[in-house]
Amino acid sequence: MRTSRLTPPIGQLLDFAWSQTRASAFAAALLGGLAASQLLPTLPVARYDLLLCYGVLLTLVFWRRGWESGRDIAVITACHGVGLAFEIVKVHLGSWSYPEPAVLKFAGVPLYGGFLYAAVGSYVCRAWHLLDLELVRYRPRTMATVATLIYVNFFSHHWLPDARWVLTGLLALATAGTYVRYTVQTTRRRMPLLLSFTLIGFFLWVAENMATYFGAWRYPYQLHGWQPVGLDKLGAWSLLISVTFVLAAIGRTRPTDPAPKS
Repeated sequence: MRTSRLTPPIGQLLDFAWSQTRASAFAAALLGGLAASQLLPTLPVARYDLLLCYGVLLTLVFWRRGWESGRDIAVITACHGVGLAFEIVKVHLGSWSYPEPAVLKFAGVPLYGGFLYAAVGSYVCRAWHLLDLELVRYRPRTMATVATLIYVNFFSHHWLPDARWVLTGLLALATAGTYVRYTVQTTRRRMPLLLSFTLIGFFLWVAENMATYFGAWRYPYQLHGWQPVGLDKLGAWSLLISVTFVLAAIGRTRPTDPAPKS
């Protein structure tokens, strides 16, 4: 993508957008498969099972092409497992459902469901490589604790008071003074970690609208016809991305150093 003839700010913005697009390749391919599977008139096997095979094939292609390292695949696999456990509990509680039949389905959840979280893990890992990410003043133990509490609250709020706003405050405290440094062209820039969570949460909310439109899963109010996903899910994704980020950051963090001057 050539941006050298543009003014530096515009060129860097376009370069950043292009890097984000490349980082989202796995998620885009997965959404493309969802759309194609819905448009095809007949399928040789259940759609959910076909999507599982497609997700595995995507993972192998990305690995063999060198777009994701063995370490990235480990992170993606962990995200798949964490996401699948999340789906099993939430489907059991009636938060959403997978109404279509499938052979490879456990407790009402098709095994491909974990790939929706694996795609987020892929995005974070690829962004780390493409933008040369570096964390400044990152607190790994504090972040891991807060991310775990956030993950548990998505289950426990069905029986206990919802601590979402409290956890939002804790996440803000845990990320206070933490920056993500990244490279756009040859310029080193920085962004508050909490802001990056919010921006990623927004795009995940957009992706969730697309995924439910293509029948990835259904909320109760979508069973008789698609409706947009509520804005409250934007906040939920902004919190949940912390879990993926903590998994992806393991082994990547270096000793903290002072935040650079703007």
